[in-house]
Amino acid sequence: MNLLYKYACVAHNKVMYQAIQKMEIMYIYISLSLFVASYLLTTHFRHKIYNLPPTIFPTLPIIGHLYLLKSPLYRTFAKISDKYGPIILLNFGSRRVLLVSSPSISEECFTKNDIVFANRPNMLFGKILGNNFTSMVWAPYGDHWRNLRRLAATEILSNHRLNEFQEIRSNESRLMVHKLMLNSSPVNMKLVFYEFTLNVMMRMISGKRYFGGDIPEVAEEGKRFKMILDEAFSLAGASNLGDYLPMLNWFGANGLEKKLIALQKKKDAFFQLLIEQLRKQKGGEAGTNTKKKTMIEVLLSLQESDPEYYTDDMIKSFVLILLSAATETSAGTMEWALSLLLNNPHVLEKAQSEIDLRVGRNRYIEESDIPNLPYLRCIINETMRMYPAAPLLAPRSSSQDCVVAGYHIPRGTMLLVNQWAIHNDPTLWTDPKRFNPDRFEGLEGARDGFKLMPFGSGRRNCPGESLALRLVGLTLGILVQCFDWERISEDMVDMTEGAGLTMPKVEPLIAKCRPRLLMQNLLNEL
Repeated sequence: MNLLYKYACVAHNKVMYQAIQKMEIMYIYISLSLFVASYLLTTHFRHKIYNLPPTIFPTLPIIGHLYLLKSPLYRTFAKISDKYGPIILLNFGSRRVLLVSSPSISEECFTKNDIVFANRPNMLFGKILGNNFTSMVWAPYGDHWRNLRRLAATEILSNHRLNEFQEIRSNESRLMVHKLMLNSSPVNMKLVFYEFTLNVMMRMISGKRYFGGDIPEVAEEGKRFKMILDEAFSLAGASNLGDYLPMLNWFGANGLEKKLIALQKKKDAFFQLLIEQLRKQKGGEAGTNTKKKTMIEVLLSLQESDPEYYTDDMIKSFVLILLSAATETSAGTMEWALSLLLNNPHVLEKAQSEIDLRVGRNRYIEESDIPNLPYLRCIINETMRMYPAAPLLAPRSSSQDCVVAGYHIPRGTMLLVNQWAIHNDPTLWTDPKRFNPDRFEGLEGARDGFKLMPFGSGRRNCPGESLALRLVGLTLGILVQCFDWERISEDMVDMTEGAGLTMPKVEPLIAKCRPRLLMQNLLNEL
């Protein structure tokens, strides 16, 4: 009996233990369910009470809407906007994000609320490569940023300064033509455009020509510089979850930070050497004023009058911004434009006819000809519409509460304008997937209200717009003028978009070119 009693007690205790376990699991499950339900209901009612823009259900605890993100982001955001509307308030972890995909709402952000949205969000890239948020791109709106912007607009990228460097751009375009004549077809045009743009920018910035020269030391320096730029663009396109989930930084889960710090050291060493070379050269040329100043030499002259402000670190940061902003974006636009022309030979022929008629066959196209070549400008505008260098405009941050489209926008909200979605909106553009330069007939410049704004808008728009349009127009124009172009096979050029901030092509453009018979006499003089 005692033995049976013991067995009965053990069995009873086991059943009770299992029941308690089940109750504990049920309690945890119910508690979690109530917590999630409470969180979701609270989030929903908070949007209603505070008149916040529409959001997406569910907003998950901790991560918010990060679960929605898929590459490429501009296409993912476009699908979200198609479903939920042109203005949406999302939560990327701890950061509020206002997603806009409408010209009218963009206009409201960049006009009535332009000062409110004139700040940049604090992100890891800006902290490290932006010299602790002091560079022109990442500095908060205020006296320092205004001074940098004024410096860019009046001293570095003004029409007067760009006109001084016009000979460099013209010379480089003809050297590119000469190189294409010597090289056997087909040609990797991605590489041609990249090296051409780097040569132009470095000659304007420092007086050095890195590619195509006959000085091995300079060519080697150019390779190191190209690697720095390539790495910078690669890392800029990498996502940093720590920007949205700061708790990850507490656990050291940030390999990107180490890579950015290493890149910053390489960049600093490279540009410091460049500055020292030009400073030494400048000292050796004291008393001579006939030579046109490079951009770094202009900054070094300002340093002499105000060394505490125009430090070497400030100059290095300023120069890197100029190079980064102009090189990848301009070269990418050229590559997309030529790819579109190869897939649409009738457009190429029409562009050639316009240049033959308005420029002639006895001289090369110049920058001054571009205003008189409306169809060429239409091709460039249509390229920037279909393949904008910045499909998502650079993020901004609200410095105070404001109202957009009738909704309350809290202070500290990050603004993302999906330019790609606006450029591909069928309610704004007829057949937006089709390459049709004629749609821009009669448009002056590269802006069509807020439907087309490839260089952004408002106070923090791109200050290099004039340089970019000159460079792309001249380059595309001289290639169309001097060569007949063909695809390497009957297949259409692959127009697949790659990952990155500037929407690069996945497959580099490889094309066949041969000198045009009509231009043979002029080309033989090169």
